[in-house]
Amino acid sequence: MTKAELIDGATNAEIARWLFAHIEANPGEIAITIPGGSTPFPILAELAELGLDWSRITVWPGDDRIVAEDHPASNVGRIRAAIEPLGARVVALKEGAKPPHFALTWLGMGTDGHIASLFPNTDPQANDPLRLRRLVPDPLPPEAPFARLTLTLPALLDSTAIVFVIRGKAKRELFQAALNGDHDLPIARLLAAARQPVTCFT
Repeated sequence: MTKAELIDGATNAEIARWLFAHIEANPGEIAITIPGGSTPFPILAELAELGLDWSRITVWPGDDRIVAEDHPASNVGRIRAAIEPLGARVVALKEGAKPPHFALTWLGMGTDGHIASLFPNTDPQANDPLRLRRLVPDPLPPEAPFARLTLTLPALLDSTAIVFVIRGKAKRELFQAALNGDHDLPIARLLAAARQPVTCFT
């Protein structure tokens, strides 16, 4: 595992500038994957002001709920609305899709240690033969009780760099425990297998 850099107290604007610098350092046509939930969108709004050439960027959700794109729970619907007008190509997850190498894997993390829709009950493996899976969390999160499509650990790890944005003391402690090898939750499995730079904003 590559040692992660933890950056505490970063603002949305500071995270956006970090993302801008990393994306700019990867020239040409690239793909990135970004999380759903509420955390990314204020950061994406800041990133939109920095003059990034979105026309060369293909964006994959790290996971999505299996709902219509116009449903409030759709990750791809929200991502598309936020950045497709800027020129990015946004890919909706579909079974059988083949995720590319990513210039950047951007992830969040749940309080149960899940990443994307790789919840503890799904037993994610770094040697998963599939790069995209249909999964049903158990228990279903009450705020989003839907089956999911999610990138697997090998797909998330096929990336030049990995960045997390997590908020709150409890999540920071859980992330640090994963780094220390103190548990075997999905976040710990990804970090144990990571060989690229990992940055975590808290």
